[in-house]
Amino acid sequence: MAAAAAASTPDVRSRLAPGTAPAETAAIAPATQVVMVATARLDGAAPAHRLAGTVRARTETDLGFRVGGKLLARPAEVGSQVKAGDVVATLDDTDLRLQLEAAEAARSAARIALEKGQIDLDRVTTLEKKGWASNQASDARTVDVEELRARLLQAERSVELAENALSYATLRADAAGVVTETYAEAGQVLGLGQPVVRIARAGDREAVVSVPEALVGAIGGASAEAEFWSEPGRQYPATLRELSPVADAATRTFEAHFTLSADAEAELGMSATVSLTPAAGRPTVVLPTTALIDTGSGPSVWVIGSDDRLEARAVVVAGYAAGRARIASGLAGGERVVVLGAHRLQAGAPVRALAAEG
Repeated sequence: MAAAAAASTPDVRSRLAPGTAPAETAAIAPATQVVMVATARLDGAAPAHRLAGTVRARTETDLGFRVGGKLLARPAEVGSQVKAGDVVATLDDTDLRLQLEAAEAARSAARIALEKGQIDLDRVTTLEKKGWASNQASDARTVDVEELRARLLQAERSVELAENALSYATLRADAAGVVTETYAEAGQVLGLGQPVVRIARAGDREAVVSVPEALVGAIGGASAEAEFWSEPGRQYPATLRELSPVADAATRTFEAHFTLSADAEAELGMSATVSLTPAAGRPTVVLPTTALIDTGSGPSVWVIGSDDRLEARAVVVAGYAAGRARIASGLAGGERVVVLGAHRLQAGAPVRALAAEG
């Protein structure tokens, strides 16, 4: 039985090369893996990014009354063209007029009291000169006159405040523009400062777009052009005026305002598309994001050397877009990069490359 078993078992040692010890067979060479690769090509022209947005005025103001009251009339409607000083709304000013009349009456009383006090002071001064009144009486009358003069000043200021409050019952446009929204109707009781209308001022028009996080760093040096859906194919120069430093909590995008050129015939609310072309810089390499690996020390890729073995190469990513990464540095033109299954490979492993381009 033992002899038969020995005869049927292959002699492993007979397969070893002459001079090879059995212990050395533990380190068996890894099998050659087939990988999909792409050839790194330097591309100096970064693609343009298109962002959808709307046309708005550079300055939009919500107008409200500086006093509270019942809205009597609102002649301004959405779309109304207004000039500086035009009446857009009025309040019921009955109470304000009564307050003004009360303030004027108080001013008249203060003026009469001052005149009477001045007469009393003159009389005491004359008696003092003749020796018929004491210095104390003259001093008391002088103090009374100064107090009455201060009361008159207070009454005059009260009249001015009442006049101002009455003028605030008429809401006027502070600049030329167009009414884009109304918030109150006649008969409504309004609080102090409550918005009544919104006016988009005449002047510069802007395209307002939402910028993804990946483009925030490059938007400053990019050239911008705006195109309107009403004029397809015609583009107008645009200039970045403002970029929000805080991302929107819902969309995680940053609001950007691009000032349109003066020849852009854009109406408020029109749809616009802003094309951003990054400034020319160092050539970059565009690869699928599947080529990137990150083990905690930054992004890297697998590069196939001349001996068909893998080498990890650290890279700097300039940006991401549509499932592709733009590599700013770390790769040279013509190198073969693994683009599929990179997370399952090991450094130094032999591979057989299959082109994955196209």
